[in-house]
Amino acid sequence: MLALRVVVGALGLLALMLAARIWADPTAVATQFGLLLNGELGQASLRADIAGLFAATGGLALFAAIKADGRALLGPICLLGAALAGRLLNLVLAGFTFNQMAPILIEVLSLAILGAGFRGLRKPDDAV
Repeated sequence: MLALRVVVGALGLLALMLAARIWADPTAVATQFGLLLNGELGQASLRADIAGLFAATGGLALFAAIKADGRALLGPICLLGAALAGRLLNLVLAGFTFNQMAPILIEVLSLAILGAGFRGLRKPDDAV
């Protein structure tokens, strides 16, 4: 269980670090994400929407790892599941490009880690 807590915690820290990076310099991150910013509104949207997703996911994953409570991972699982659904919808509607694969694989791997944490960090008396 300690190894699972470490992996979930590391995922949480990475997500929090990415959120902090977006908050600090949204323009640089936008380019790496394939986004074009349109002034202050674009920066605010990137800081609020995308960094918010990473901050919520990372904060809850880190909390789950520290408290050894997988229930806190249900939120991040839902958030990443919705993000993955959007990516898959884009594959269907816009077609496949190779540069879409890395984010999809990262989200699938992250969901696998969070799912394992949700199941493995649950207390024996928790019913699901």
